[in-house]
Amino acid sequence: MQNPNQNQNMQQIKNPSTEVPKTPQMNERDFVNDILSQEKYMTNAYSVALNEASHQHLYDDLLAIFNETQNMQHDLFNLMFEKGWYKLEAEQTQKIQQSYQQHQGYTTQFPYQGTIQ
Repeated sequence: MQNPNQNQNMQQIKNPSTEVPKTPQMNERDFVNDILSQEKYMTNAYSVALNEASHQHLYDDLLAIFNETQNMQHDLFNLMFEKGWYKLEAEQTQKIQQSYQQHQGYTTQFPYQGTIQ
């Protein structure tokens, strides 16, 4: 569990927020956020369908739809990030290096010892 004070020291990566009306009606941010949530759900559902498709033509059609959905999800995320409605937390280089080293050790558990044939 992280120390709450560490979060205060983290640098946020974000753009200036585009102002939207604060009313009971949905605003632009609400609509984009709702669509992004739907795209995430659909991408996940198409991923499951791809894993279970037994007919090649069906698989090809699902893959095309999945790619369109994934691209739309990425575009919506970028839109929200550009408008300052989505932010990221910068991580310390030392923690990234530690995680990399930890996960690098897992490659020895792969059947081909981390190499692609």
